[in-house]
Amino acid sequence: MAGIDKHAAHAYAAAQEERPESNVSQLGLSEASQLVRNKKVSPVELTHECLNRIERLNPKLNAFITVTADSALAEARHAEAEIQHDGWRGPLHGIPIALKDLVDTAGVRTTAASGVFTDRVPIEDAEIVRRLKAAGAVFLGKLNLHEFAYGGSSAISYFGPVHNPWNLDYSPGGSSGGSAAAVAAQLCYGAIGSDTGGSIRQPAGYCGIVGLKPTYGRVSTCGVIPLAWSLDHLGPITRTAMDAALMLQVIAGYDTQDTASVDVPVPNYVATITAATSSLRLGIPRAYFYEALHPEIQAAMEAALSVLKKLAGTQRDIAPLATNGSYSSVMDPYVAILRAEAYAYHKDYVSKSPELYQAQTLKRIRAGADVTTSAYIQSRRQLEQVRRSVARAFETVDLLITPTACVPSFAIANLLADSNTLREKELLTLRNTRPFNMLGLPTVSVPCGFTRADLPIGMQITGPPGGEATVLRLAYAYEQASEWRKRKPNLG
Repeated sequence: MAGIDKHAAHAYAAAQEERPESNVSQLGLSEASQLVRNKKVSPVELTHECLNRIERLNPKLNAFITVTADSALAEARHAEAEIQHDGWRGPLHGIPIALKDLVDTAGVRTTAASGVFTDRVPIEDAEIVRRLKAAGAVFLGKLNLHEFAYGGSSAISYFGPVHNPWNLDYSPGGSSGGSAAAVAAQLCYGAIGSDTGGSIRQPAGYCGIVGLKPTYGRVSTCGVIPLAWSLDHLGPITRTAMDAALMLQVIAGYDTQDTASVDVPVPNYVATITAATSSLRLGIPRAYFYEALHPEIQAAMEAALSVLKKLAGTQRDIAPLATNGSYSSVMDPYVAILRAEAYAYHKDYVSKSPELYQAQTLKRIRAGADVTTSAYIQSRRQLEQVRRSVARAFETVDLLITPTACVPSFAIANLLADSNTLREKELLTLRNTRPFNMLGLPTVSVPCGFTRADLPIGMQITGPPGGEATVLRLAYAYEQASEWRKRKPNLG
């Protein structure tokens, strides 16, 4: 785990706003962390406040599947004792967070929001949990999701749909819908999500918060129920870019047990996040990503680009990222890989207990049986080729700017009204996020506006492989130049 030096601690402390006079749930992770470190706020106080909000608001949101109240308070008391005796471990020490319920936790059930795994209790922690525990984080519980992460709405779950804190009738996106809803509603200070086709960024965009998908292999996925091994990413969902940097600092790093893990040094994300952005070259890939945008999202993006133009050195439209100028060359192999690898994991479960799956999930999984061996092998070859070739896109620009989603969130009733059109609607919401899973690039979604119906709009900032520090730097600068991060849903 990369350490946080004194310079970095000063950088993030100096960047925080003054503490609100209301309750501590309104604090951001980085602000709460500084107060805990200075012994002005207790981890126990933070944890009690989160648990109180969960008890009051989770019946409306359905964001948590399992709440580990007793162990969370025990962890908070232990953290408080360590900090009181000058044993501060770092910025996550004593901070209450939560995990998407496909991340294994020893002794705590991990269900993937499915009837298949309702009684599944792992005996070991996932690697990401081990790192968070070493950092002293407090675990509040496990978060609801789209069953087995195979969907973009979080409307299909054994435990029922997740609701958007900005309007309970609407989807929070998915599959990490519970993670995004919990963070946006201040039920926790940060959460872990997974992202195979946009499942961190799209729900973060729809809930008005920050979601970071790191470079493929930057964060270990060992001990996490997979959707598609070749496309899965883990990352933080938080309220601000600074909060995302603090969480990434802890969870990033090489894991010898993860065959996809990359053995490269972990930069000090926090120390560089406040650095100037005036030399950055921004590229706008209009083809595909800006096509067929909802008018209100188009307007929000143009306004955001105007702000970014003042922050960066240059901003210009660029040629399509995809080979031959067509994204079918990227997305065709993506679909084949997703279906084949999902089916490979679920084949035995589907054979033995198909009735335990939600009907929509079962249908999607079974589609993988039709992917031939030759089609899968060719798709994997194309995956490696496109990930190697994409670096050329960053020869003349440093970052790419795109809308997170091309349409606003759908109402849950709309999604569930016709099972034959559910997947089509979900894929529309994931249209702009899925290419970056195929490409494996680090991408963050930051709030950049609202629709007339007061639903959040997100903007994606994407960098070259290993470029998380630069991605976060621009995300932070944009936050400081805009007011969107200050808006919070009103849940009473």
